[in-house]
Amino acid sequence: MQQSTAWLLPALGLLAALVVVAIAVGSTPIPASVVVEALSRSLTGAYGEAGPTPIDRIVVDLRLPRALLAVMVGAGLGVVGCLLQTVTRNDLADPFLFGLSSGAAAGAVLVITVTGDVLGIWTLPIAAFVGGMLASAIVLVLVARLRDQGPARLILAGLAVSFLFMAVTNYLVFAGDQRAAHSVLFWTLGGLGLARWDLLPIALAGAVVIFVFAQVSYRRLDALLAGDDTARTLGVNVDAMRRITFLVCAFATAAFVSITGVIGFVGLMVPHLARGFVGPMHKGLIIMSAIIGACLLLASDIAARTLLMPQELPIGIVTTALGAVFVLGLLRRL
Repeated sequence: MQQSTAWLLPALGLLAALVVVAIAVGSTPIPASVVVEALSRSLTGAYGEAGPTPIDRIVVDLRLPRALLAVMVGAGLGVVGCLLQTVTRNDLADPFLFGLSSGAAAGAVLVITVTGDVLGIWTLPIAAFVGGMLASAIVLVLVARLRDQGPARLILAGLAVSFLFMAVTNYLVFAGDQRAAHSVLFWTLGGLGLARWDLLPIALAGAVVIFVFAQVSYRRLDALLAGDDTARTLGVNVDAMRRITFLVCAFATAAFVSITGVIGFVGLMVPHLARGFVGPMHKGLIIMSAIIGACLLLASDIAARTLLMPQELPIGIVTTALGAVFVLGLLRRL
């Protein structure tokens, strides 16, 4: 844990700097010093008689929620990837691999192309969340019907469900309203454009649930690193632990995707990067995965908004490109 502590302050400093940069960049660039001043006025309420300035409103009402959403989702996906890789013993495990992301995307596309906003602004998040949880339920039912409930079966069931919901999504795209193509693209490639203060509690709930569960369960997760048989001798109910972990990961992923769409490869890359700093034991690994995940998604969002300025790239394009390079690097090391 000493190694993780040594990296904690620099990592938090990098995270804070990226938050400021993420708020500063945009169609109207704002100097970092002005961003810090606006944030300080917001925290202290020292706006003066004239009230908040236009810059204050841009920083606090528009860009700060986006940066906070990137932090919550990036941190959450990093921890989700860490837990999935542990319980499946698969270094390439990622929320998308198990159908969690594709199920949520299918729910969102159903609203966009067929039903419309029948519940107002909450329709898309609710539909995406239900789709993600439905995908996880199907995976768990498939695995429960098999005698062997090991990690290989979980991965195969997840892949099957992922392909199933991808097929459903593609069918809805072609059978539904063709004018909704741009919105569908957002949900299949991901983005932070829906960031608003009233939607942040959804992402916060997912991040808190996955982080608290991981911290409470870190000793059992450490036991799983030694293999199922060894974990059982240490008193861990391996099958139950695997199912509960998957369900918590499904809940968190559904919460994230319900606002951001599908953002791939963050959950795959982050645990590997974190292990390079703090090793495989979960007490420090979980914290470092959360910090690196938040930094990675913030940096990806900055790149997505600046590479083709004033046009904004879907953030999933950036993370997928990084993920492809990262996987190639892993293959070279094997």
